[in-house]
Amino acid sequence: MDTELTEAKLFELNDLAVKARQLVIETLVEAGSGHSAGPLGMADIFVAFYFHILKHDPKNPEWNDRDKLVLSNGHICPIQYVTMAMAGYFPIEELKTLRKINSRLQGHPSRHYLPGLETSSGPLGEGISQAIGLALAAKLDKNKQYIYCIASDGEHQEGNTWEAIMYAGKNKINNLTVIVDRNNIQIDGFTEDIMPLEPFKDKYESFGWYVLEVDGNNIHAFEETVREARAIFNKPTVIIAHTIPGKGVDFMERNYLWHGNPPDVVEVPGSPAKGDQAKIALAELRTLQGKIESEHQ
Repeated sequence: MDTELTEAKLFELNDLAVKARQLVIETLVEAGSGHSAGPLGMADIFVAFYFHILKHDPKNPEWNDRDKLVLSNGHICPIQYVTMAMAGYFPIEELKTLRKINSRLQGHPSRHYLPGLETSSGPLGEGISQAIGLALAAKLDKNKQYIYCIASDGEHQEGNTWEAIMYAGKNKINNLTVIVDRNNIQIDGFTEDIMPLEPFKDKYESFGWYVLEVDGNNIHAFEETVREARAIFNKPTVIIAHTIPGKGVDFMERNYLWHGNPPDVVEVPGSPAKGDQAKIALAELRTLQGKIESEHQ
Protein backbone atom coordinates (compact mmCIF):
# COMPACT_ATOMS: atom_id res chain seq x y z
CA MET A 1 0.00 0.00 0.00
CA ASP A 2 3.04 2.26 0.27
CA THR A 3 3.24 2.23 -3.53
CA GLU A 4 1.06 4.46 -5.66
CA LEU A 5 -1.94 3.00 -7.45
CA THR A 6 -0.86 3.69 -11.02
CA GLU A 7 -3.08 3.34 -14.07
CA ALA A 8 -1.24 0.15 -15.01
CA LYS A 9 -1.69 -1.30 -11.52
CA LEU A 10 -5.39 -0.40 -11.52
CA PHE A 11 -5.86 -2.21 -14.82
CA GLU A 12 -4.10 -5.23 -13.37
CA LEU A 13 -6.35 -5.24 -10.31
CA ASN A 14 -9.56 -4.85 -12.33
CA ASP A 15 -8.45 -7.68 -14.61
CA LEU A 16 -7.61 -9.89 -11.62
CA ALA A 17 -11.01 -9.19 -10.08
CA VAL A 18 -12.81 -10.54 -13.14
CA LYS A 19 -10.54 -13.58 -13.22
CA ALA A 20 -11.26 -14.12 -9.52
CA ARG A 21 -14.99 -14.08 -10.22
CA GLN A 22 -14.53 -16.74 -12.88
CA LEU A 23 -12.59 -18.89 -10.44
CA VAL A 24 -15.33 -18.44 -7.83
CA ILE A 25 -17.93 -19.78 -10.27
CA GLU A 26 -15.73 -22.72 -11.28
CA THR A 27 -14.90 -23.50 -7.64
CA LEU A 28 -18.54 -23.45 -6.55
CA VAL A 29 -19.60 -25.66 -9.44
CA GLU A 30 -16.92 -28.21 -8.53
CA ALA A 31 -18.04 -28.15 -4.89
CA GLY A 32 -21.74 -28.34 -5.69
CA SER A 33 -22.45 -26.10 -2.70
CA GLY A 34 -21.53 -22.72 -1.30
CA HIS A 35 -22.43 -19.05 -1.59
CA SER A 36 -22.41 -17.09 -4.85
CA ALA A 37 -23.65 -13.52 -4.35
CA GLY A 38 -21.32 -12.33 -1.59
CA PRO A 39 -18.08 -13.71 -3.05
CA LEU A 40 -18.82 -12.17 -6.46
CA GLY A 41 -19.73 -8.85 -4.87
CA MET A 42 -16.55 -8.72 -2.79
CA ALA A 43 -14.07 -9.74 -5.51
CA ASP A 44 -12.83 -6.18 -6.07
CA ILE A 45 -12.13 -5.62 -2.37
CA PHE A 46 -10.32 -8.93 -1.84
CA VAL A 47 -8.17 -8.41 -4.93
CA ALA A 48 -7.35 -4.88 -3.76
CA PHE A 49 -6.28 -6.27 -0.38
CA TYR A 50 -4.18 -9.23 -1.49
CA PHE A 51 -2.56 -7.56 -4.50
CA HIS A 52 -2.05 -3.99 -3.31
CA ILE A 53 -3.13 -3.00 0.21
CA LEU A 54 -1.98 -5.70 2.62
CA LYS A 55 1.58 -6.01 3.84
CA HIS A 56 1.94 -9.80 3.65
CA ASP A 57 4.07 -12.62 2.31
CA PRO A 58 2.34 -15.70 0.84
CA LYS A 59 5.59 -17.67 1.23
CA ASN A 60 5.81 -16.73 4.91
CA PRO A 61 2.19 -16.48 6.12
CA GLU A 62 3.24 -16.27 9.79
CA TRP A 63 5.49 -13.25 9.21
CA ASN A 64 5.28 -11.30 12.45
CA ASP A 65 4.97 -7.84 10.88
CA ARG A 66 2.24 -8.72 8.40
CA ASP A 67 -1.06 -6.87 8.29
CA LYS A 68 -3.94 -9.05 9.43
CA LEU A 69 -7.23 -9.56 7.60
CA VAL A 70 -10.09 -11.13 9.57
CA LEU A 71 -13.09 -12.50 7.69
CA SER A 72 -16.11 -12.34 9.95
CA ASN A 73 -18.74 -13.41 7.42
CA GLY A 74 -17.01 -16.72 6.74
CA HIS A 75 -19.60 -17.93 4.26
CA ILE A 76 -18.06 -15.70 1.55
CA CYS A 77 -14.75 -17.58 1.93
CA PRO A 78 -14.68 -18.76 -1.72
CA ILE A 79 -13.45 -15.32 -2.76
CA GLN A 80 -10.83 -15.29 0.00
CA TYR A 81 -9.61 -18.74 -1.03
CA VAL A 82 -9.51 -17.71 -4.68
CA THR A 83 -7.52 -14.53 -4.08
CA MET A 84 -5.17 -16.31 -1.68
CA ALA A 85 -4.50 -18.96 -4.32
CA MET A 86 -3.97 -16.33 -7.00
CA ALA A 87 -1.54 -14.53 -4.67
CA GLY A 88 0.48 -17.73 -4.13
CA TYR A 89 -0.58 -19.07 -0.73
CA PHE A 90 -1.44 -22.45 -2.25
CA PRO A 91 -1.89 -23.94 -5.76
CA ILE A 92 -4.93 -22.78 -7.71
CA GLU A 93 -5.64 -26.45 -8.47
CA GLU A 94 -6.47 -26.94 -4.77
CA LEU A 95 -9.57 -24.75 -5.20
CA LYS A 96 -11.25 -27.86 -6.64
CA THR A 97 -11.27 -29.33 -3.13
CA LEU A 98 -13.61 -26.69 -1.67
CA ARG A 99 -16.00 -28.19 0.90
CA LYS A 100 -14.73 -31.73 0.31
CA ILE A 101 -13.73 -34.19 3.03
CA ASN A 102 -10.24 -33.53 4.44
CA SER A 103 -9.86 -30.36 2.35
CA ARG A 104 -8.05 -27.37 3.81
CA LEU A 105 -10.73 -25.25 2.15
CA GLN A 106 -13.70 -25.75 4.43
CA GLY A 107 -17.10 -24.15 3.87
CA HIS A 108 -16.19 -21.74 6.65
CA PRO A 109 -12.50 -20.89 7.07
CA SER A 110 -10.44 -22.68 9.69
CA ARG A 111 -7.05 -21.24 10.59
CA HIS A 112 -5.96 -24.65 11.90
CA TYR A 113 -5.98 -26.06 8.37
CA LEU A 114 -4.88 -23.25 6.07
CA PRO A 115 -1.82 -21.03 6.71
CA GLY A 116 -2.64 -17.41 5.93
CA LEU A 117 -6.01 -17.35 7.66
CA GLU A 118 -5.97 -15.24 10.82
CA THR A 119 -9.12 -16.64 12.47
CA SER A 120 -11.70 -19.37 12.11
CA SER A 121 -15.19 -18.18 11.30
CA GLY A 122 -18.64 -19.62 11.01
CA PRO A 123 -21.09 -18.15 13.52
CA LEU A 124 -21.72 -14.61 12.36
CA GLY A 125 -20.96 -11.65 14.58
CA GLU A 126 -17.64 -12.80 16.05
CA GLY A 127 -15.15 -11.28 13.63
CA ILE A 128 -15.08 -7.73 14.93
CA SER A 129 -14.44 -9.03 18.46
CA GLN A 130 -11.61 -11.22 17.14
CA ALA A 131 -10.13 -8.30 15.23
CA ILE A 132 -10.26 -6.15 18.36
CA GLY A 133 -8.22 -8.80 20.18
CA LEU A 134 -5.61 -8.81 17.40
CA ALA A 135 -5.50 -5.00 17.41
CA LEU A 136 -4.99 -4.86 21.18
CA ALA A 137 -2.25 -7.50 20.94
CA ALA A 138 -0.49 -5.47 18.26
CA LYS A 139 -0.54 -2.44 20.55
CA LEU A 140 0.92 -4.45 23.43
CA ASP A 141 3.66 -5.73 21.12
CA LYS A 142 4.25 -2.20 19.78
CA ASN A 143 3.70 -3.64 16.29
CA LYS A 144 2.61 -1.07 13.72
CA GLN A 145 0.67 -3.59 11.62
CA TYR A 146 -2.84 -2.77 10.46
CA ILE A 147 -5.79 -4.95 11.46
CA TYR A 148 -8.67 -5.19 8.99
CA CYS A 149 -11.97 -6.98 9.50
CA ILE A 150 -14.45 -7.76 6.75
CA ALA A 151 -17.99 -8.11 8.06
CA SER A 152 -21.43 -8.51 6.53
CA ASP A 153 -24.22 -6.01 6.96
CA GLY A 154 -26.57 -8.80 8.07
CA GLU A 155 -24.45 -9.70 11.10
CA HIS A 156 -25.06 -6.18 12.38
CA GLN A 157 -28.50 -7.47 13.34
CA GLU A 158 -26.80 -9.31 16.21
CA GLY A 159 -26.19 -7.86 19.66
CA ASN A 160 -22.65 -9.11 20.18
CA THR A 161 -21.56 -7.19 17.07
CA TRP A 162 -22.66 -3.92 18.67
CA GLU A 163 -21.01 -4.83 21.97
CA ALA A 164 -17.72 -5.11 20.10
CA ILE A 165 -18.33 -1.85 18.22
CA MET A 166 -19.10 -0.08 21.49
CA TYR A 167 -15.94 -1.49 23.12
CA ALA A 168 -13.67 -0.45 20.25
CA GLY A 169 -15.10 3.05 20.22
CA LYS A 170 -14.78 3.49 23.95
CA ASN A 171 -11.16 2.31 23.92
CA LYS A 172 -10.22 4.25 20.75
CA ILE A 173 -8.72 1.22 19.03
CA ASN A 174 -7.17 3.21 16.21
CA ASN A 175 -5.26 0.40 14.49
CA LEU A 176 -8.50 -1.31 13.46
CA THR A 177 -10.49 -0.79 10.27
CA VAL A 178 -13.73 -2.68 9.69
CA ILE A 179 -15.03 -3.05 6.14
CA VAL A 180 -18.76 -3.73 6.02
CA ASP A 181 -20.05 -5.47 2.90
CA ARG A 182 -23.21 -3.37 2.55
CA ASN A 183 -24.88 -5.47 -0.14
CA ASN A 184 -28.34 -5.23 1.45
CA ILE A 185 -29.15 -8.94 1.22
CA GLN A 186 -29.20 -11.97 3.50
CA ILE A 187 -30.42 -15.51 3.05
CA ASP A 188 -34.08 -14.72 3.75
CA GLY A 189 -34.37 -11.46 1.81
CA PHE A 190 -33.30 -7.83 1.95
CA THR A 191 -31.78 -6.58 5.19
CA GLU A 192 -34.12 -3.61 5.42
CA ASP A 193 -37.10 -5.98 5.26
CA ILE A 194 -35.73 -8.56 7.70
CA MET A 195 -34.28 -6.20 10.34
CA PRO A 196 -33.56 -2.64 9.18
CA LEU A 197 -30.03 -1.34 9.79
CA GLU A 198 -30.43 2.27 8.75
CA PRO A 199 -29.36 4.85 9.78
CA PHE A 200 -26.25 2.67 9.63
CA LYS A 201 -23.60 5.40 9.49
CA ASP A 202 -25.16 7.30 12.38
CA LYS A 203 -25.09 4.21 14.59
CA TYR A 204 -21.36 3.68 14.11
CA GLU A 205 -20.67 7.37 14.69
CA SER A 206 -22.69 7.33 17.91
CA PHE A 207 -20.32 4.67 19.25
CA GLY A 208 -17.24 6.76 18.52
CA TRP A 209 -16.11 5.45 15.14
CA TYR A 210 -14.84 7.38 12.14
CA VAL A 211 -17.15 6.39 9.27
CA LEU A 212 -16.36 6.32 5.56
CA GLU A 213 -18.59 5.17 2.71
CA VAL A 214 -17.47 3.98 -0.70
CA ASP A 215 -18.48 2.11 -3.82
CA GLY A 216 -17.03 -1.28 -2.94
CA ASN A 217 -16.92 -2.34 -6.59
CA ASN A 218 -14.65 0.57 -7.54
CA ILE A 219 -11.09 -0.50 -6.72
CA HIS A 220 -9.61 2.97 -7.16
CA ALA A 221 -12.19 4.56 -4.84
CA PHE A 222 -11.77 1.77 -2.30
CA GLU A 223 -7.99 2.11 -2.26
CA GLU A 224 -8.27 5.86 -1.65
CA THR A 225 -10.76 5.23 1.17
CA VAL A 226 -8.42 2.76 2.88
CA ARG A 227 -5.66 5.37 2.68
CA GLU A 228 -7.94 7.86 4.41
CA ALA A 229 -8.85 5.27 7.07
CA ARG A 230 -5.17 4.70 7.81
CA ALA A 231 -4.71 8.42 8.41
CA ILE A 232 -7.15 8.42 11.36
CA PHE A 233 -5.28 8.24 14.66
CA ASN A 234 -7.84 8.89 17.41
CA LYS A 235 -10.55 6.27 16.88
CA PRO A 236 -11.41 3.03 15.05
CA THR A 237 -12.55 3.35 11.45
CA VAL A 238 -15.31 1.63 9.53
CA ILE A 239 -15.67 1.64 5.76
CA ILE A 240 -19.23 0.99 4.64
CA ALA A 241 -18.59 -0.55 1.23
CA HIS A 242 -21.67 -0.54 -0.97
CA THR A 243 -21.39 -3.61 -3.19
CA ILE A 244 -23.60 -5.35 -5.71
CA PRO A 245 -24.25 -8.96 -4.67
CA GLY A 246 -23.56 -11.26 -7.59
CA LYS A 247 -21.51 -8.55 -9.31
CA GLY A 248 -20.54 -9.42 -12.87
CA VAL A 249 -23.27 -12.00 -13.47
CA ASP A 250 -26.42 -10.27 -14.62
CA PHE A 251 -28.95 -12.84 -13.42
CA MET A 252 -27.34 -13.02 -9.97
CA GLU A 253 -26.96 -9.31 -9.31
CA ARG A 254 -29.07 -7.98 -6.40
CA ASN A 255 -30.99 -11.28 -6.20
CA TYR A 256 -30.98 -12.50 -2.58
CA LEU A 257 -31.88 -16.02 -3.74
CA TRP A 258 -28.25 -16.34 -4.87
CA HIS A 259 -26.96 -15.54 -1.38
CA GLY A 260 -26.48 -19.18 -0.40
CA ASN A 261 -26.82 -21.09 -3.67
CA PRO A 262 -24.08 -22.18 -6.12
CA PRO A 263 -24.69 -22.33 -9.88
CA ASP A 264 -26.31 -25.38 -11.46
CA VAL A 265 -27.70 -26.86 -8.24
CA VAL A 266 -31.15 -25.29 -7.88
CA GLU A 267 -33.70 -23.57 -10.08
CA VAL A 268 -33.83 -19.87 -9.16
CA PRO A 269 -36.75 -17.75 -10.37
CA GLY A 270 -35.64 -15.24 -12.99
CA SER A 271 -32.39 -17.10 -13.65
CA PRO A 272 -31.33 -19.54 -16.40
CA ALA A 273 -32.23 -23.19 -16.02
CA LYS A 274 -30.15 -25.43 -13.80
CA GLY A 275 -27.31 -26.75 -15.94
CA ASP A 276 -26.97 -23.53 -17.92
CA GLN A 277 -26.24 -21.14 -15.06
CA ALA A 278 -22.48 -21.59 -14.77
CA LYS A 279 -21.98 -21.61 -18.53
CA ILE A 280 -23.85 -18.34 -18.94
CA ALA A 281 -22.16 -16.76 -15.92
CA LEU A 282 -18.67 -17.66 -17.17
CA ALA A 283 -19.44 -16.43 -20.68
CA GLU A 284 -20.58 -13.09 -19.28
CA LEU A 285 -17.47 -12.75 -17.14
CA ARG A 286 -15.16 -13.64 -20.04
CA THR A 287 -16.86 -10.97 -22.14
CA LEU A 288 -16.31 -8.47 -19.33
CA GLN A 289 -12.65 -9.45 -19.08
CA GLY A 290 -12.22 -9.00 -22.82
CA LYS A 291 -13.77 -5.55 -22.60
CA ILE A 292 -11.40 -4.50 -19.80
CA GLU A 293 -8.38 -5.74 -21.71
CA SER A 294 -9.42 -4.11 -24.99
CA GLU A 295 -10.00 -0.74 -23.27
CA HIS A 296 -6.48 -0.90 -21.84
CA GLN A 297 -4.80 -1.49 -25.19
